[in-house]
Amino acid sequence: MTLTDNLFENLRLELRRGCLSLAVLAQLREEHYGYTLRKRLAEHGLEIDESTLYPLLRRLEAQGVLVSEWREEAKRKKRFYRLSSEGEKIFVQLLEEWQAINAAIHNIL
Repeated sequence: MTLTDNLFENLRLELRRGCLSLAVLAQLREEHYGYTLRKRLAEHGLEIDESTLYPLLRRLEAQGVLVSEWREEAKRKKRFYRLSSEGEKIFVQLLEEWQAINAAIHNIL
């Protein structure tokens, strides 16, 4: 891998990190467990590895943005996630910020 390739990959991952958080919050306006959340994101063109998704979910829950609960479904225990009431407010604010940034970048480009 060249220096340029390495730099691009680092910048791509940095750009993607914030977008993934926003996409996860958007999907968790409705309750999902990890697998269905990954599947829904992928259906919309946003692939995310389990090794990225689950730490992100734990971090967002620790920050109070998400709430979760364990339930049994099809004889298996699954952890279901959704936005907390604080998370709903933060999602709206982040979405507005993302739209403003996206419009500004579009104008610059």
